[in-house]
Amino acid sequence: MATQDGKLKVLVTGGAGFIGSHVVDALVEAGHEVVIVDDLSTGRASNINPRARFYQMDIRDPHLSEVFEQERFDIVNHHAAQMDVRKSVADPLFDADVNIRGSLNLLECARKSGVRKIVYISTGGAVYGEPEYLPCDEAHPVNPICPYGASKHTVEHYLYMYRVLYGLAYAVLRYPNVYGPRQDPNGEAGVVAIFIGQMLAGKQPTIFGSGEQERDFVYVGDCSRANLLAMEDHVQGIFNIGSGRGTTINQIYALLSEITGYRRPPVYGPPRAGETFRIFLDATKARREMGWAPQVSLEEGLRRTVAYFRTQEG
Repeated sequence: MATQDGKLKVLVTGGAGFIGSHVVDALVEAGHEVVIVDDLSTGRASNINPRARFYQMDIRDPHLSEVFEQERFDIVNHHAAQMDVRKSVADPLFDADVNIRGSLNLLECARKSGVRKIVYISTGGAVYGEPEYLPCDEAHPVNPICPYGASKHTVEHYLYMYRVLYGLAYAVLRYPNVYGPRQDPNGEAGVVAIFIGQMLAGKQPTIFGSGEQERDFVYVGDCSRANLLAMEDHVQGIFNIGSGRGTTINQIYALLSEITGYRRPPVYGPPRAGETFRIFLDATKARREMGWAPQVSLEEGLRRTVAYFRTQEG
């Protein structure tokens, strides 16, 4: 439990994953005691911070309660998820099982063991659907057009209910398109990592659709900072994490071509089902109530990411 100097015991689910591992690093650096639960289905053992305790476990596992009883967490940071939009369209039952049932298992463990707050990672890119206005703020109607967006939003309702029924505090971070070091270049999610991996390997990347679809890109280091701020007691409710501006996939391709020295044009393929065409997020509330704003520019973030892939993934 919390120590006299304010250091906390934090569980990070999905802490071996791309974003979760950066959050773990930031928590460890801040002096907190960190435990990771990750089934390594998409996370990597090499991402695990050696100063964190690690349990290889699925969040749906009935034995998860034993970890909670043994460790007695102050905060749960919940990153573990089925996060692939295309996979959610192809297999909505699996998506709901991991994202809803897995999260409910976690909430029950938290409630029974006296956890004081949940920091839950949702999606700003998928919950709103096709925006009625831009940038989307937290008051924008929630009309997801893919099972992933629906499952992630469903848990937001459970969090509200658990606060009303059991007094379990929470903060929801609705993420944009997060990119940076450790993103899987062979995965289905993360256009930046996929493009960099293919460009550095001399392969010709495919852009699905016209490439004029817009996304809100935020560097992973800025997102991990938001997670630390969200642990503060006064931070309650739902927060967009975003830059407030859209960048097209064609622009990302052009920037990465310039940074990597890649000269070939992209191949264009058919658009993919369930993907929002144009989305970017208003993070005014996060700035006002959390003191958060992105600090790393898109070009600087892309340069850092390319440098990582050149040295680590080559």
